[in-house]
Amino acid sequence: MIAADDLIALVRNYNPKTNEDLIRAAYDFGRQMHEGQFRRSGEAYFTHPVAVAAILTEQRLDDATLITALLHDTIEDTKASFAEVERRFGREIAELVDGVTKLTNLQLSSTETQQAENFRKLFMAMSKDLRVILVKLADRLHNMRTIKAMKVEKQVKKARETMDIYAPLAGRMGMQWMREELEDLAFKVLNPEGRASIMRRFITLQKETGDVIPRITGDMRTELAKAGIEAQVFGRAKKPYSIWRKMQEKDMGFSRLSDIYGFRIITGSEMACYQALGAIHQRWRAVPGRFKDYISQPKSNGYRSIHTTVSGRDGKRVEVQIRTQAMHDVAETGVAAHWSYRDGVRSENPFAVDPARWISGLTEQFTSEEDHEDFLEAVKLEMYTDKVFCFTPKGEVVKLPKGATPIDFAYAIHTRIGSACVGAKVDSMRVPLWTRLKNGQSIEIITAEGQTPQATWLDIATTGKAKTAIRRALREVDRERFSKLGRELARVAFENVGKKATDKALDTAAKRLRLSDRDELLARLGSAELTGRAVVQAIYPDLAPSPNDEIDRNRAVIGLSPDQSFDRAPCCQPLPGERIVGITFRGRGVVVHSIDCEALSAYDEQPDRWLDLHWHGGSHPAIHTATLDLTIGNDAGVLGRICTLIGEQKANISNLEFVDRKPDFFRLHMDVDLRDAEHLHSVVTALEAESDVAAVSRVRDPMRLTAQRN
Repeated sequence: MIAADDLIALVRNYNPKTNEDLIRAAYDFGRQMHEGQFRRSGEAYFTHPVAVAAILTEQRLDDATLITALLHDTIEDTKASFAEVERRFGREIAELVDGVTKLTNLQLSSTETQQAENFRKLFMAMSKDLRVILVKLADRLHNMRTIKAMKVEKQVKKARETMDIYAPLAGRMGMQWMREELEDLAFKVLNPEGRASIMRRFITLQKETGDVIPRITGDMRTELAKAGIEAQVFGRAKKPYSIWRKMQEKDMGFSRLSDIYGFRIITGSEMACYQALGAIHQRWRAVPGRFKDYISQPKSNGYRSIHTTVSGRDGKRVEVQIRTQAMHDVAETGVAAHWSYRDGVRSENPFAVDPARWISGLTEQFTSEEDHEDFLEAVKLEMYTDKVFCFTPKGEVVKLPKGATPIDFAYAIHTRIGSACVGAKVDSMRVPLWTRLKNGQSIEIITAEGQTPQATWLDIATTGKAKTAIRRALREVDRERFSKLGRELARVAFENVGKKATDKALDTAAKRLRLSDRDELLARLGSAELTGRAVVQAIYPDLAPSPNDEIDRNRAVIGLSPDQSFDRAPCCQPLPGERIVGITFRGRGVVVHSIDCEALSAYDEQPDRWLDLHWHGGSHPAIHTATLDLTIGNDAGVLGRICTLIGEQKANISNLEFVDRKPDFFRLHMDVDLRDAEHLHSVVTALEAESDVAAVSRVRDPMRLTAQRN
C-alpha cells in the first residue's frame, strides 16, 4: 500500500502548495474507518482508495478530488456518516463523497427501464460536479486492474459494464488513455483468447521485423531536427483491443492491418505543429483520407491535435499525432484539465473546457426524452461517435457525429429548422437528405412552411438530438389517431371484465399508471406502448384477464366495426403479436396484413381503405397458419423426426408440399398452425437446432395475394 508520505510526495510534484495536513488527515481517517476490512485478494481494503487517489494524481487533480478518492467508500461501507465527513473535511468534500457513493449504488447494466433511469441519475450527478465522475472512473480503473480476485461471473458483468459505459464515458471526457486501458482490461476478461492471439502476433511481428518503434522515432527526430523544429517524439504500439476492433470493423486479419503503431510529436507552439506536419509529409507519403485537423476544429471536450497517417518503413502505415504541450495536457486529462494544477496553482490551460458548459451540452438533448429505449439510444449515439465538422453558409462551425446527414445538421442548428427541412445543398449542390456529411463541407438547409417530420427520417438521422425531436413531433402528429384506436382498445379490454371504459375510469387508470392524463393513456394504448390488460389491472387488479385466457377467434382483432369480418392475408400470414394493418374490400370485409408486407404497396394511393388494427392481448388458439420453407437431409426417418419435433412444440402440421427433391436433400413447404409470433419463434428455433435441418425460413409471398384476387 502507498504510504501517506509517498502519496503526498506525488501531489507535491505538481502542487507544492497542497494542503498536506488535510490529505494526511483524510488518509488516517479512511484507514481507521476501513480497519478490519479486506478485499477478495486478501489485501487490506484501504489499499483500494489509496490506489484510486494515486491514479488521480497522474491527472494532477486538486486536493478535494484526492481526498474524495481516499474517503469514497467510507459513507457506504463503514460507520462514517455524511455529517462526520462534513465536520472533518468540509461541505464540498462531503458532497463529493456522497455523490460517488450514490453512483456506486447505480446498477448501470440492469434492465432497460432501470438502466435508463440510472443513466439519468448519472448525468444529474455529473451536472452537479464532474469530479464525482473522475473519482468513479479512477475507482473503476483500479477495480479492473485487480479484477482477477473476483468470481468469474462478476468479472464478466463488471467487464461488460466497463466496455459499454465507463470506457466510452472516459473517451467522451477526453481521457483517451483511460478509455484505452479500460477497454483493454475488459477485453482481457470478455475475450481472453482474442487478446492472447493479438499478443502472440505482436511477438511474432517483433521477431520478424525487430522493434520498429525506436527506428521510426529516430527517423522522425532526424527529420524534425533537419527542419529546425524542436520537438519531443514518442512511439507506441496500439492496445490489443484497439487492434481487435480495427480487425472487426475492416474485416481483415492482423497481417493485413497496417497502422498498428502510433507516434506523438509534442512541439513548443501551434505554428511548430504545422511545420512538423510539413516535415513529416515531405519525408513520408501521406495516406489519403486519414488527415484530421483538431487544432483549427477542436473537439467539444477541448481536444486539439493534428492527426495524419503516413507510409513509414517497409510501406507500413503509422499514425502520427502532433500537438503542443498545453494541448497534450488536455488530451491526457480531457475535461479534468479544468482542475489540473501546475506549480501549486490551478493550471491556466487555454484549451481546458468549462465542465459545466460541457456537461450541459451533453445532457441537453436527453432531459426531454421520456421513452427509456429512446433515451438509451440517444445516450449511446452521443457517447460512441467520432465527430465531423461542417459549416453553415455564414461560415459557422457545426460539430456532428461521423455518419451524420443534413437532417442532423438541420436539427443541430435549431429544432424548428429541422422540422421544416425539405432539402439540403452540400457545397452548393442539391443532395438527398440521407447523404452522409464529410469534414469541411458547407451545408445549406432548405425549409418550407407546413413541413412536418416524416417517419422515414428516423432511419436517416444519426444524432440523439434529431431522433428525439423527430419522435416527439411524430407522437404529436399521430396522437389523435392513436387516441381513437386507444379508446377502442380500452372499450374492448373493459368489456372483457364486465366494466365500462368511462372517462372517470380512464382518468383513474392514468393516475395509477403515473401518466399525465387520460389522453396520454389512450395515445400510449393506441401506439402499443401500453396494453389493455395493464390499464384494466391498474383499476381492477383482481378482474384483469389472465394472459393464459384463450381469445375467441372472432374477436382476435381490435379496431373493426361490429359488422366487419376479417381474414388473414395469405401473402404475409400475420400472426398475433405482430404489428398489423387492415385493407377493406367491398363485399369481403377486411384483409389483415403485417405492417411490413410488400403487398401493401399496391394500396399506397388508396389511404381511405387502410385501417389501424391490433391483435387482442392474451393467449390465442393455435389456428393461425404460417408456411415454413424447410431444407432437410434425404435420409430415412428424417421427415418423421421433423414432424415429431414440431408436434413437441404444440404446433399442428396442416399441409405439406415438396418443392424440390435431390439425392442429398428435400426442400418442402410446410403449413404449421400456431398461436402467435412467439410460438413461431419457438418452432423455428427447435428446427434450427436439429442437425438434419439445413435451412428453415418463413414463406412470405406477395404473389399469393394476386392469386387470391384472381
